Amino acid sequence: MAWSIADVARMSGTTSRTLRHYDDIGLLPPAWIGSNGHRYYEEAGLLRLQQILLMRELGLGLREIRAVLESQVDQVAALREHHQRLLGERDRLEKLARTVGRTIAELEENKEKHDMVKINRPENLFEGFETSDPGTDAEVRERWPEAWEESRQAIESMTAEDTERWQREVTAQMVRLAEFMVAGTPVADPAVQAEIDAHYQGVCRFWTPNAEAYKGLGQTYVDDPQFRTNYDKIAEGLAVYQRDAMVVYADARLG
Repeated sequence: MAWSIADVARMSGTTSRTLRHYDDIGLLPPAWIGSNGHRYYEEAGLLRLQQILLMRELGLGLREIRAVLESQVDQVAALREHHQRLLGERDRLEKLARTVGRTIAELEENKEKHDMVKINRPENLFEGFETSDPGTDAEVRERWPEAWEESRQAIESMTAEDTERWQREVTAQMVRLAEFMVAGTPVADPAVQAEIDAHYQGVCRFWTPNAEAYKGLGQTYVDDPQFRTNYDKIAEGLAVYQRDAMVVYADARLG
C-alpha cells in the first residue's frame, strides 16, 4: 500500500513543502514518483518519517537526524532510545503543569478574597516557557551552516542572565505584535514595521540574514510545528501575521 504526499502530510501533521525538502536533501525519499509528478510513500517511509519527527521534537537538526538514521542498525533499539527521551520530556512537562497549577490556585485565592489581579507586564505570564530561538532554528542550520555556527558561538558567549533577559525581550515583542494583530493593524503600518526592525536587529545579534533568508525565517515560523505552537501560545494566527510583516520588511529594507 502507498500513500500520496498529501496523505502523508495530513496524517503526520507536517507540510508537503517540508516533505519535498526532506526528499531534496536525501533524508526521506519517496518509494516512487508517479507519472503526474506526485511523490508516493510506503510503510517504510512512514516509519522513517516517524523517527524524523521524533528527533525533531527532541531538538535535533536535520543533519544530525540524517547521521543517526544512516548509522542505525536496530530500528527497535533506536525507537527504545527515543522512547526514553520522550519519557524525560514528559517529566519536564509535568513539572511545568504543576507550576501552572500553582498559579491557578493563587489566582483563585485572590478571586475569593476579591482582590483585583493586575498584569502590568503581560510577558511575565509566559515566564518559564521555552521560547524559540530566531538565531538557531533548523532552517538556519540546514540552509546557512556558516550563519548557524556564528549564532551558536554568540549564544555560547551569553551568560544565564543574558539568556533570561533575551528570552523576556523576545516574548514581550511577540505580545506587542499580537496586540497589533488583534487591533487589525496592517503589517505594513510603520508601528508594526518598527517592531519587525527590532526583531531583525535581534536576529542580527546571532547572524545577519539577507532578504531571502529573512523571508525564509518568517516562513519557518509558520511551517515548523514547534515555532507555530510557541506563537499560538500568545495569539492564534500570530506566526502568519509576523511572517507577512517580515516579508514587507525584507522587500523594503533588505531587497
